[in-house]
Amino acid sequence: MIQKTIYNQTHRDAGAKMVDFGGWDMPIHYGSQIEEHHAVRNDAGMFDVSHMTVIDVHGAGARAYLRRLIANSIEKLKVPGKALYSCMLNEDAGVIDDLIVYYLDDTFYRVVVNASTRDKDLAWMTAQSAGFDIQLKERADLAMVAVQGPNARAKVLSLLGADGAERAAALGKFVACEADGLFIARTGYTGEDGFEIMVPEDRAIAFWQALTAAGVRPCGLGARDTLRLEAGMALYGQDMDETVSPYEAGLAWTVALDGGRDFIGRPVLEKQLADGSARQMIGLVMDEKGVLRHGQSVFSGAGDGEILSGTFSPTLSKGIALARVPAGEVGAVEVDIRGRRHPLRVVKYPFVRDGKPQAGV
Repeated sequence: MIQKTIYNQTHRDAGAKMVDFGGWDMPIHYGSQIEEHHAVRNDAGMFDVSHMTVIDVHGAGARAYLRRLIANSIEKLKVPGKALYSCMLNEDAGVIDDLIVYYLDDTFYRVVVNASTRDKDLAWMTAQSAGFDIQLKERADLAMVAVQGPNARAKVLSLLGADGAERAAALGKFVACEADGLFIARTGYTGEDGFEIMVPEDRAIAFWQALTAAGVRPCGLGARDTLRLEAGMALYGQDMDETVSPYEAGLAWTVALDGGRDFIGRPVLEKQLADGSARQMIGLVMDEKGVLRHGQSVFSGAGDGEILSGTFSPTLSKGIALARVPAGEVGAVEVDIRGRRHPLRVVKYPFVRDGKPQAGV
């Protein structure tokens, strides 16, 4: 049975076009995906991300458990509220999921995982908890709203009391705090500044309405996808899965091979690093007319690969994509679109940063 967030009727009342997204009834847009995209790049937009799964990890063994569970180093989290992006790997170093961990105190961490992977994530996390003094608690009582854009933080702060606004305004990037009964994190998935906010469900509708009244535009999953791709951010199930290591998903920066830490998947990652066997993820731009799509074949000097995420970029007005090809010198790249080959340019991603095209894109 399809699941619904607490905002489902709110989306429908606003005229949203709804789609099945990983078993959830979610808004794809409210009339214009392009306008919603530009609203986030130029002002402030908000997304219902209540379908994401929030799992609290409590107990004296929480830090030791997370040292073993994830590929990034939990030791980087020293200040309460600080967040860490990481992958959770299987024994073959395949990505079970990508996630964010928030450090609240030495016996309390909050983990946010993807919606479509909820069941397998909970099963894996539970299985790996054996022998650790911890408890896992899913927080289904919390709704979540992402407010993103150059004016997003100011509009959220305007809705908070003086003390809460002061705490939230002081947050550095990838840091969270409790403010006015809300869990506010300066994180996001659009390449713009903003907050991701966890709201108790009994306050969720009123909070969404207050954001709307403050001039924050509701946005759907369509704009979220074009925004995150312009920002060079990977999507689970499309750019990575359990057959792909972080090195092959462009996420080497999330792997910490700190001394003495025996995390799941480490031996395979060390082997890939030593022998240079990991495939590589590259950024591509199509300067001629055409749209790049998931699954299209690409041809490079390193060997054949495929488009992972591809779209028409509203900010750049051209096709952009992430692709995976074998290790080696990439050289010239072409894509097969309906039986014809078209040239592509290899560029560094992100394609857009802080609303502006990156040099060379």
